[in-house]
Amino acid sequence: MTDTFVYDGDCAFCTMCARFLERWIPTKAVVIPWQFADLTTLRLTRAECVEAVQWSPAEGPTAAGPVAIARLLGTSTAPWRLAGRVLGLRPVTAVAWPLYRWVARNRHRLPGGTAACAIPANSPAAPPPSP
Repeated sequence: MTDTFVYDGDCAFCTMCARFLERWIPTKAVVIPWQFADLTTLRLTRAECVEAVQWSPAEGPTAAGPVAIARLLGTSTAPWRLAGRVLGLRPVTAVAWPLYRWVARNRHRLPGGTAACAIPANSPAAPPPSP
């Protein structure tokens, strides 16, 4: 198994971000939509992949959200590797998670996003119901 970064291929915004990764961030990791990945081999579940991007390394524990992004960046060249190290710092990750969740909840409103990008209402990443 190789290091693998998994994203939501049904989301145009996520796909646009994955294309950026593939074009500008040199890494030997595989970048693949979860819909086409062997999740069992990657030690991931569908629910985890709906919730956030995932990192499944060849060895070691999986990671999600900004931690997954940090791990992917850590497999790249110097400037990206440094960005991954910074993002992987606990205080930075603590700030990055709320931002990541906001982006996930609003990805259908972001550049490249479509109505199909909206997170299902029953997902843990979905915003709480309005009072």
